[in-house]
Amino acid sequence: MNRRGFCIFIDTVLEGPVPSVRECGADDSDDSPEKICVFATELEAQREVADFMMTRLQEFIDGERDFEDATTVEEYIMEVDVCPDGTIIDADGNRFR
Repeated sequence: MNRRGFCIFIDTVLEGPVPSVRECGADDSDDSPEKICVFATELEAQREVADFMMTRLQEFIDGERDFEDATTVEEYIMEVDVCPDGTIIDADGNRFR
């Protein structure tokens, strides 16, 4: 049975919408595959986007990033279905592993 969750996406030129937040595998080793991060609630996903925004703003303040780059938010949150095998299906029927 599928479970519901929320993923953070970004639009790309070649692939269209793709999940943008990934996490390391269970053992955190370099050779462990990354998995798409699925948040249990929309609020958790929103907080992740906000945290990334704060990091970019701090990088601007520290002179490491341009203002426009720091203040542009391209990420968005979409509700997804997570299949038992780990496949993620977005609202448009796109599948991600």
